[in-house]
Amino acid sequence: MSNPLKPSTILSAFCLLSSLLAPPVLASGEVNIYSARKEDLIKPLLDDFSRQTGIAVNLVTGKEEALLQRLQSEGANTPADMLLTTDAGRLSAARKAGVLQAVKSEALTARIPASYRDPEGYWYGLSVRARPIIYARDRVRPADLSTYENLADPKWKGRICVRSSDSVYNQSLVAGLISHQGEARTEAWAKGLVANFARPPAGGDRDQIKAVAAGECDVTLANTYYLGGMVNSSDEAEKQAAAKVAVFWPDAQTTGVHVNVSGAGITAHARNRDNAVRLLEFLAGDSAQRWYAETNNEYPVNPAIPPSATLKAWGEFKADTLNVAKLGELNATAVQVMDRAGWK
Repeated sequence: MSNPLKPSTILSAFCLLSSLLAPPVLASGEVNIYSARKEDLIKPLLDDFSRQTGIAVNLVTGKEEALLQRLQSEGANTPADMLLTTDAGRLSAARKAGVLQAVKSEALTARIPASYRDPEGYWYGLSVRARPIIYARDRVRPADLSTYENLADPKWKGRICVRSSDSVYNQSLVAGLISHQGEARTEAWAKGLVANFARPPAGGDRDQIKAVAAGECDVTLANTYYLGGMVNSSDEAEKQAAAKVAVFWPDAQTTGVHVNVSGAGITAHARNRDNAVRLLEFLAGDSAQRWYAETNNEYPVNPAIPPSATLKAWGEFKADTLNVAKLGELNATAVQVMDRAGWK
């Protein structure tokens, strides 16, 4: 007759079986983000990250300059683990201000091309936005367009609308031109562009696109995700305006279309550094990159992920391979060039 199992043996076996059948234990803790991106453009991704990892994400949104000043004033006492913002110029400014720390990650290096991240790992691009020429379908022939530089030609006098020189998107465009063409040549171009303005700069990118659609001007410069948002808008007036314009990819034979990034970096005094790095890697992963493309109408920074149908409809283009960190390095020079050119 066999010996009966002892109660302690039964309990041990039960615990072992329970551990094998139980779901994996999720990570604990939190990560705190200061974000210059609007909540609806990032929070669904953060919620998905929390569901998958068990890490709580606390989000504070605000204007770029205010968040940077807040990080600087808080210093080592900041609760923020990550800064997420919208332009390489702003990311570079954060690094220069000393509020970011370098991060090395094989996953980030594998997923994000070198031209879309800080060379020393202080920040990483998470989505790409192109800034092509947007033109009126009924008044401009694509054959009349070629390069950014060509927009300074007198044939465009009174036909161009743009945002003001305060726009970091325009500052980065000018910084890119300075990097390729030099300061003097870029300043001459800027003066020619200003001479061709249809009206004083006013409003955002969507306002410029609407102005072209309304006939106030024939050509503008705008980030593609703004047009993508209008194409897919629930506002019928925005959809109608988007239908009246088209995209032209400039500099196809030379440096390529000016591109920029939204991106993020880990703060210098992050208390939840490991969780923040894990979130950064998640945002560069496949599911988040598809979300950027399909929902935000931005180009995935990860080249393995295809663009959305809206973006594909505008055709392929040659992107400038200049490291976007250069846009931040040349920001102050770009602002000076624009000021001397009379770009208000």
